[in-house]
Parts: sequence; C-alpha cells; structure tokens
Amino acid sequence: MSAHASLLSSFKIRNLTFRNRIFSSGHAAGYAEDNMPGERYQQYQEEKAKGGVALTIIGASSSVAIDSPLTFRQIDLSDDRVLRYLERFSQRIHRHGAAIFSQITHLGRRGHWNTRDWLPLSGPSNNREILHRSYAKEMEDFDFGRIRRAYRDAALRLQKSGFDGCEVVGIAHHLFDSFLSPSVNKRTDRYGGSVENRMRFCIEVLDDIRAAVGNDFIVGVRMSVDEFLPDGYDNNEGIDIASRFAASGLADYINVFQSHGDTARGIVSQIPDMSFRTSPFLHFASGLKAAVDIPIFHASGVRDVASAARAIEGGHVDMVAMTRGHIADPHLVRKLIEGEADQIRPCIGANYCIDRGGHGGDMLCIQNAATGREQMMSHVKSKAAVFKRVVVVGAGPAGLEAARVAAERGHKVHLFEKADRLGGQVNLAAALAWRSNMLGITQWLEMRVRKLGVDVRTNFAPTSDDVIAMQPDVVVVATGGRPTLPDIPGVELLNSSWDILSGKTSPAQNVLLFDEMGEHAAMTCADMITENGSLLEFVAMDRRPGEDVGNTAEVAFMKRLYAKNVIFTVNQRLNSVHREGNILICTLKNTFTDVLEEREVDQVVVDMGTSAVHDLYDQLRPVSVNAGQVDYHDMIRMKEQSVNTRNDGTFRLFRVGDAVHHRNIHAAIYESSRLLSVV
Repeated sequence: MSAHASLLSSFKIRNLTFRNRIFSSGHAAGYAEDNMPGERYQQYQEEKAKGGVALTIIGASSSVAIDSPLTFRQIDLSDDRVLRYLERFSQRIHRHGAAIFSQITHLGRRGHWNTRDWLPLSGPSNNREILHRSYAKEMEDFDFGRIRRAYRDAALRLQKSGFDGCEVVGIAHHLFDSFLSPSVNKRTDRYGGSVENRMRFCIEVLDDIRAAVGNDFIVGVRMSVDEFLPDGYDNNEGIDIASRFAASGLADYINVFQSHGDTARGIVSQIPDMSFRTSPFLHFASGLKAAVDIPIFHASGVRDVASAARAIEGGHVDMVAMTRGHIADPHLVRKLIEGEADQIRPCIGANYCIDRGGHGGDMLCIQNAATGREQMMSHVKSKAAVFKRVVVVGAGPAGLEAARVAAERGHKVHLFEKADRLGGQVNLAAALAWRSNMLGITQWLEMRVRKLGVDVRTNFAPTSDDVIAMQPDVVVVATGGRPTLPDIPGVELLNSSWDILSGKTSPAQNVLLFDEMGEHAAMTCADMITENGSLLEFVAMDRRPGEDVGNTAEVAFMKRLYAKNVIFTVNQRLNSVHREGNILICTLKNTFTDVLEEREVDQVVVDMGTSAVHDLYDQLRPVSVNAGQVDYHDMIRMKEQSVNTRNDGTFRLFRVGDAVHHRNIHAAIYESSRLLSVV
C-alpha cells in the first residue's frame, strides 16, 4: 500500500470527501434503455463502486434538452421520468462508499438531425461537424434562455435524486465548448469574437446551475485546454479560459482534456490508443494546476497505477481517472488496497470499448467478458459445487480464458499448447513494436492460470487417445484456426498474412496485399511489410481499407501507411495469379462492374480470416456425453449445459473461439467464459 499511499489518500471538495484519488470519468457505454439508466447501466457502474473507486461519473454526454441528439445511446435528463432511475442509481453507488456525478450537456451540432424527434440542431453558428456530417442552425435570441433552463433543470434532477454533483461537458465541440472555440463560433454579437464574449454563454449556464443547486452540490467543468486545431484555441488560450472559469467561483473543479471530436484523428487524441505512451497528456493538467487554485481532475490514457500514482505524488492533479482501466478491471482499487497490484488486469489501449460505441454498439472490453454483463456474469467466479477434471487444448485467448475460469471455479485444469509459447493469434497481433500491448491480454491470462495451479504444457498437441486417457469430466477444444486462402487460379503462389506476421516469410520488394476481411490483421501485416521498406499496394474488397478496424484504431494505421506511400485500392477482389519469369501477374475484379485489371508484383499476400481447426474435436465427439452439442438457450441464460446424446459418454465436450469459426478476441473470451462459468 505504501507505494500507492498518495493515490489511496482521501480528498475533499466542499463538503464531499472522496475516499481516494481515483475516479472513473464519463464515457459512452451505450447501456441506456429507452435512454434511461436501467439495471444494466447501474450494475456496470456499481461494480466499480464495489471495487473501491472514489467517484464514478456516469451519464456520458447526458442530454439536457429534447433538441440535444442522443447520438451515443446516452441518458436523457430532459424529463422527470428519469428521476426514479437516478434515485436508485445514487443509492446503490453510495452504499459501497463511492460518490456519484453525472455529466450534463447539450450536444449542439454533434449528432444527426434525423433521429429522435427530427428537431433542428443548434450551434453558435451555422456550420458543419465533419464526424456526424451535420449542420446546425445558428442559435437565435430565444434559444439561449431555453437551453440555459434545460441545463439548470437537469442539474436539479440530479441533486433531487441524491447525486453528489454534475459535470458540464465542454469537450468535442458539444454546444458548451462550441461557443468557446473560434473554429466553430463565428458570431459577431455579444456571444462571439473575444474570449470574454465566447465564454459568455458558458458563464451564464454555470451561473444558472449554481443559483439553482446552491453550495453543497458539486459543479465541475470538463474542457479541452488545447483544441489541436489550426483555427481553434491553443494551450495558452485554453489556460486563459480555464482560469476565468476558476476565477468565476462557479466551477468546483476542472477536468482537463485536450483535442476535439470533429474527426477520428481528433477523438483518438482525446482517448489515446496503444500507439500513445501512457498518460500522454498529463502535462496539460499539470500546466493548468500551476495556474489555478481549484482542484484539477484528469482522464486521458492513464493506463497503469504507477503512472496514476506519479500524477498524484508529483502534484500534477488532485484526482486521476483510470476509466478504461476500470473497464478492464473494475476491482482495480480493491486490489491496490489489498496489496495485489500485480493481479490487476491491465488496460492495453486497444480501444475496442470506444470503437464499438463509435459504430453504434454497446461498450465491451476486448478482454473482460463480464464488463457490461454484470446482470448475468460475475467478475469474481464462485466455486463449483463439485470439482471436476477439465482438459483444455489450445492456449490462445479462448483456451486461456477457459482454463482460467475453470481454475477459478476450483476445478483441476490441464492446458495443452502445441507451440512453444502461449497466446495463439495474439502473438501475431502484437508483431509490431507499437502493438506489443496486445500481449497484455494473454500475459495476464497466463499469469492467472499459473497462479491458480493449472497444469500447463507447451510443445504438445495431444491426440484423442491422450485426452481420453486423462479421464476428464470436461474437454474444451480451443485449437483455433488456420489462414483461409482464396479458391482462385494460382492459389499456390500466395502468402497469407500469417506468413508475414510470424516471420516465416520476408516481404518482397513490390507487394500486393489483398484484404477481404477489413480487420486488424491485414492492417498490421501492411504495416510490417512497409516497415521492411517494401512498396505496397493495399487492395480492399470493401469501400475503404480497414472497414471493421474502428474509428480510433484506424488512425495510427492510416497515418503510418500513408507516410510509407502505400497505394490504396478499394472495391476490388483478387481474381487470379500466375507467374511470368520472376514476376507475378495478378488480376483484380471490380466488385461493382466486374472489370478486370492486372498488376505485376513480386509477392501477393492475402488476409481472408481463418478456417476452423477441428480435427481433435471431430475425433472426440463420438465418445463425449453431448457429441459437442451446446444448448444455445442455456448458454445465453448462463445455465449449466444439460445436453446428453449418449449414456456411455465419459466427458462433456465444448469447442470455442476460432475452432468454431473466425471471430475476434472478445468473442473467443466471452464464449469460453460463459460456458465454463457454469461448469
């Protein structure tokens, strides 16, 4: 505990004492039901309170008015129907000793006009946001009072429901900071031009909130102190704006952020992925803390507790968020307190959580299947009533998770891997130095299975006889997949992305990479090819390269590939390959017109996902209790499998991950977790 003493020390604002310095910042979980914070949302946040966090800020971008877009499936605070949900929410967070705030905002132009009630979008000026492709109308005189009242009423609803505070959102060009930003605010009246004028609406909003809630309710502002835009405000002006907020006496703290939200590149600078070092923007918070005398919060890519502790010890901030750290491990603080920092599941910065929300999905962690599923899946596995012998074959993420969960349940587990190291395809995903954080997924799982006493054997691919001889009660086949190659003339001349990523084959001088999947593997492979100095044409069957990579995750890839002069060709499919001397001639077929084109290259690499490796599974099916069959209804409901197809079977057989069919890391982990959690 001494190593993290400052991080675990208490802190007070007004009459509210935080039990430590760690909070979870507002983030778009996408869990609202009919735009209300229902049971799923509440249990997700409650898990962090159980885990020891001092403060959780819920309701990322909660809308205060009916003309504020509900772009991120967020909470609607514009109506009293939310009160009963908020009351229950505050009670369940408080009973674990944590404080609870909610963000409040008017999204302004940040959304789509053709959703919700099809009302016009509002902004300081009539201009367009690039990310959501929408214009906003310039606010008229009658709009100002209406929207200020909406902010005030939302804050009052939170206060009435027992919340400890609210945080006004001034980031990503919501309405509040759209007024602050000269890149958006082009007004020539008293709300535009000078810093004082651009702040006028914001000060009026805060003044109305404070007048309504009094002095015992915390009111904070989350704001960017540098917009990273040539026509926006820079850090000098950002500090000036923040200092004016502090001097006004209307804000109890400032939660320091940076960048803008108009593009994917802007967003990834707000929510840094693994291409950034940990705590990359702490200096902005530190700079502001030196300039003002109110508390400073910071949340932006603080991925490990050592960095969080240094931020507090060094006096850079008063409260530090490990938001994605809590998505990966909601019991992070408890483990710190109990001296188990080495058992914390690390956030690797994959941004799977963020990018799902960007595509309209609910937030999920790439490696923790229980996050967001607390209603049916516990983060702490209970012991089984009867201990069994479990054999797991294959130690990629699916096999490792199966072994971990089974061992947590108290079963005797044997884990076999044919390679000389654990990790499976994750080792390929981490082939580039800047993506080495991916190894954190399987390294943590390996640490856990070894600590739990799992019998781990590498360089061993058991036969069906080997498995049967162990007299198992449960067998999990997690043998993964092998690269799929296209059924075209010249297939024997092709290399798979695995060949390049594993180092089995070196990139040639002039390479064509065909990507049919639009996933991370092809982008990682392309990066490795260009790192070798090769010339590369990246051919995608989709309308854009990396179609399924995710808005923030694609930024680092595209920046790197454009810097290496990669040629991108879209809407083409690999049709054939043949050799002429030392050159490969490949034909591409346009997916819309069927017109053929030719390329002359030294090497053709393809990424078409994987095909399941299920030989062992097929051999074990006839002697298993269930012949490999899974009752999907029981699986969904997290009930123990009860399918019995033969009376003389000796074990129950499961097939998981890519051994079933090609999917992603989260799917593999989730499948293993929900099957083994009830064994």
